[in-house]
Amino acid sequence: QVQLVESGGGLVEAGGSLRLSCVVSGFASIDFNKAVLGWFRQAPGKERELVATIASSSNTNYEDSVKGRFTISRDNSKKTVYLQMNNLKPEDTAVYYCNIRSRNQYWGLGTQVTVSS
Repeated sequence: QVQLVESGGGLVEAGGSLRLSCVVSGFASIDFNKAVLGWFRQAPGKERELVATIASSSNTNYEDSVKGRFTISRDNSKKTVYLQMNNLKPEDTAVYYCNIRSRNQYWGLGTQVTVSS
């Protein structure tokens, strides 16, 4: 059974930083290494949106509003994906979800990030 467990969310003041982690279990290493990993977020009353993705080649893609502030990375040996978030803004407030795409797609339950002004 595939499970994704996010951690690292919380309350932070504008301009602060947080580092999200997502540990994936139930995935064979060979499949994890080939998978595309991503972070999405959903703010109240809004649709879930892509924040960042990282491919098996470590190529990354970012939503425009987070470019230069957020960094996605992966550690295949730990089956973990990270999201370093710097210079956080109130509009970054949302539930952040981890995602893995291989033959199928799986989601974590999310971690709340709240940025106060």
